[in-house]
Amino acid sequence: MKLSHSLALTLPLASSWAMAADLTVKFELPQLNVAEYHKPYVAIWIERADQSVANTLAVLYDVKKRDNAGTKWVKDLRTWWRKAGRDVTLPMDGVSGATRAAGVQTLTFPAARAGLDKLPAGDYKLVIEAAREAGGRELVRVPFHWEPKSNVAAAFAGKEELGAVSLSIQ
Repeated sequence: MKLSHSLALTLPLASSWAMAADLTVKFELPQLNVAEYHKPYVAIWIERADQSVANTLAVLYDVKKRDNAGTKWVKDLRTWWRKAGRDVTLPMDGVSGATRAAGVQTLTFPAARAGLDKLPAGDYKLVIEAAREAGGRELVRVPFHWEPKSNVAAAFAGKEELGAVSLSIQ
């Protein structure tokens, strides 16, 4: 009897370990030669084939402003805001983070945090949107096919507010 309880408790853990995969997003924030440069606000999410939001991975904005005043400009992330942002309260635990400086940035999300353990196999898009205060806005979609227990690699490039964007799931 004790053996069956041990086995019953071990199998779900073994299956979750087998599905454990980290999702890594690399994106470049180009240094722009403009008179008034502000670090961009960035939202990253996974989008289903019907363009609904499967999971918001990150929302990077000025989280240090007093009285949560940094959220004022989050609405400039227009696509994310319309699809998911207006329905959430910021800061979101584990999702909100500080803006990033120009350069290549890497964010890694464990499978459960990225929602990969709940996604059925299918076609998705990693979407990254960047907007600067008194600046431009750009959105990049990186299509990928998700198959649990498989590795994924995909890349795309932005033109102005975003440089190279890549996704890997391993």
